[in-house]
Amino acid sequence: MKSVKLIGALCVLTLSGAAQAQEKFPTKNIRMLVPFAPGSQTDILARWIGEKFLESWNQQVVVDNRPSAGGTIASQYVLDANYDGHTMMMVSTGHAGNATLFSKLPYDTIKDFAGVSQVASVPNVLVVAPALGAKSMKDLIALAKAKPGTMNFSSAGIGSGTQINGEMFKLAAGISATHVPYKGAPDALNNVIGGGVQFNFAPILVAMGQIKAGRVLALAVSTVSRSPLFPNVPTIAEAGLPGFEYDQWYGLLVAAKTPRPIVNAVNKEIVRILSAPEMKERMLTQGATPKPTTPQQFDEFIRSEVKKFAPVIIASGAKVN
Repeated sequence: MKSVKLIGALCVLTLSGAAQAQEKFPTKNIRMLVPFAPGSQTDILARWIGEKFLESWNQQVVVDNRPSAGGTIASQYVLDANYDGHTMMMVSTGHAGNATLFSKLPYDTIKDFAGVSQVASVPNVLVVAPALGAKSMKDLIALAKAKPGTMNFSSAGIGSGTQINGEMFKLAAGISATHVPYKGAPDALNNVIGGGVQFNFAPILVAMGQIKAGRVLALAVSTVSRSPLFPNVPTIAEAGLPGFEYDQWYGLLVAAKTPRPIVNAVNKEIVRILSAPEMKERMLTQGATPKPTTPQQFDEFIRSEVKKFAPVIIASGAKVN
């Protein structure tokens, strides 16, 4: 009987110690993985959130850019780290697309990660170089159909949301175009300016300066509504492809084995940050809409995105072995 009581007491002490450790979160620097290069929309949002974490928790947030293999290397790093919540990852739409795009992933997109919260929704903008001669989306489609096999489009990398957006556009427009991956959205956009590729779907925050400078032309935005930053730029649906809609979203993940109290603590802070008037204004002036969710809502959203993108990726023929 005494041994049973002793075991029970030890269990209570162990659980109490674990609870206290979780209550003290964070206890050290936080590492935030970003699967794309510095200057990408994912990177910018990670740094904005990191600044606020530092203010609230007085713990440094180290943004760790690992722009390769469609985000799979960054994802694996999160899973190989300690499951204490101090290693996170800012992901974008491509995280859901990778479940279909890669024939052999070293992890399960749904089971191995836990959503903390969606962070933002951002339109992608279809851009071309002025020298291409396409002044509208219909012009671009006409050029692609007139010279099949000669059109290229760039993206932020294999499996990135910007690739998925491009593949969706190809299918909807009935054109062929070769995908050219880069290590981030800025590099993908620069190659449009340099003439190496013909078009790109760039996150609006990344493209905004180049559009205003006249280095690229904005032909359409991917979302169902126009962007207030460029009210004269039509949606893809308005420009000639009815029903087309693509939302470039971003969110925060941790390993699924992370204790739920820690996930909830980080979620509470994310929701507070995204609901603050200062952050709302900062995002909106850069073309992003804050999208705080519960962890459960973000998990369910990712599941739905995996299902939505699967037929698009399969139909496009895009595949990574």
